[in-house]
Amino acid sequence: MNSTLRNEYLAAMGIRQWVPRDKGLSGEADTVVNAGSSGNDSTVASLDWPALQERVAGCTRCALHAARTQTVFGTGNRSADWLVIGEAPGADEDRQGEPFVGRAGQLLTEMLRAAGFERDAVYITNILKCRPPNNRDPQPDEVASCHDYLERQIDLIEPRLILAVGRIAAHNLLQTDTPVGRLRGRVHHYGAARIPLVVTYHPAYLLRSPLEKRKSWDDLQLALQITNGQ
Repeated sequence: MNSTLRNEYLAAMGIRQWVPRDKGLSGEADTVVNAGSSGNDSTVASLDWPALQERVAGCTRCALHAARTQTVFGTGNRSADWLVIGEAPGADEDRQGEPFVGRAGQLLTEMLRAAGFERDAVYITNILKCRPPNNRDPQPDEVASCHDYLERQIDLIEPRLILAVGRIAAHNLLQTDTPVGRLRGRVHHYGAARIPLVVTYHPAYLLRSPLEKRKSWDDLQLALQITNGQ
């Protein structure tokens, strides 16, 4: 992406000037997280994409299925280098069946473009595949019910990097309650494959706290350093 176009995308995010982080990866914290067992249907681990999507679409494992319009499986490049994982569908996502399509989703799209990625070049999904009522935080049983669906998506994609977007995604993927502000800026690793994982703020939070957008840009720069081998 040329610098002029990138600056236009950055301007759309409300930031006048971006200064890439001048810091290597040496000395960064290395948190290794092992993918846990959800206790769900073991056959999920053998499903291909069409079968997995069909299984999710008909899922009734937890109470969320009763109120959903439809499941929100995920979207994007199924061979992507970057896997973006958010929290759960909201009202817009529940209606449209695609993650991150509201105002927060529009900002996420601009953030990705600023980093040099079109939205369909990455894969985007959530911890939960159904919308919690009133957009409340996911409950532990709901996360457990969706866990092996997400694990299978990760296994099929084999991403070079996971971008955990927001508190709920970060806490569930890293099995921690450490605040996002202390998790970001470091390289974690996920699962037996030791997939590099970077935490950043949720776009919905950035809409409420625009001064934090610079920190999110630093997070994207860190993610780029990883995937570019720097």
